[in-house]
Amino acid sequence: MDRHPQQIKRERQDIKRRAKNVTEMSRLRTAVNNVMKTSTTEDAQKLYQQAVSIIDKAASRGLIKKNTAARRKSRITRHLNSLA
Repeated sequence: MDRHPQQIKRERQDIKRRAKNVTEMSRLRTAVNNVMKTSTTEDAQKLYQQAVSIIDKAASRGLIKKNTAARRKSRITRHLNSLA
C-alpha cells in the first residue's frame, strides 16, 4: 500500500485537530455542567455568561452546530430563570 506525502500530512493534521476538538468540547461541557449544578442566582449568573460565551465560540468555529448551541443555551437559561 502506497503512503503518499499528502496522506501522511493529513493524518498528522487530523491527530492535532482531534486533540483540540476533544479539549474544547470538554471545556464546553464543563462550563454547562457548572451552571446546571449551581443553586444560587449570583454564582449562576457569572457562570452563565462564561458558558454562553464558550458555546457561541464553539458554534462559530464549527465545533457544534448552530441549533445545538441554541439548545444548550436554552437549557442553561431555563435553569437560571428557575433559580430567580
